[in-house]
Amino acid sequence: MATEEAAKPSPLPPYPEMILAAIEGLGDKNGSNKSAISRYIEGKYGELPPAHASLLTAHLARMKESGELIFLKNNYFRADAPDAPPKRGRGRPPKVRDPNAPPPPPKAPSTGSPRPRGRPPKPKDPLDAAVAQATAGMPKARGRPPKKAKIDATAAAAPSPAAAAPAGGDGSTPVKRGRGRPPKVRPAVPSETAAA
Repeated sequence: MATEEAAKPSPLPPYPEMILAAIEGLGDKNGSNKSAISRYIEGKYGELPPAHASLLTAHLARMKESGELIFLKNNYFRADAPDAPPKRGRGRPPKVRDPNAPPPPPKAPSTGSPRPRGRPPKPKDPLDAAVAQATAGMPKARGRPPKKAKIDATAAAAPSPAAAAPAGGDGSTPVKRGRGRPPKVRPAVPSETAAA
């Protein structure tokens, strides 16, 4: 039984202790990256669990969130180390102002109202404004409005003399074609009764 206990490897220390010892053992003033920490732990402790990489990543992330480690430029530092960089807050750092520089000149007081933000509106057409005001009380018809007719409705209803005349007969104004395909023109067949 004593031989089994001697053959059994000693249990590993907790990961946070191994990580802190690795950072101290590496002693790099620029910090230690994850792969260097992993190599140091593998070299020192030898037999590691199969999930060593994921365990190391999880513990590094947890220690970074808790403030035990500082993560800067892909390297880890101990938070209590004397050469650790100061912890930066979120967002863009404020500009450093030169104390010897003269103060900026004061802004001139504005005489009118400040200019509004954005693009200025286009000038409105007075005719459109009048039409909109006149039709404000009327209910709007449903659907798409009809296209504007090119010819007057009354002229379309009554046939014009130009339309009654054959096209191109006298060289006057051409006849307006209707919609669709024109019908076929059948040749005149002499009837037998007319020949007899």
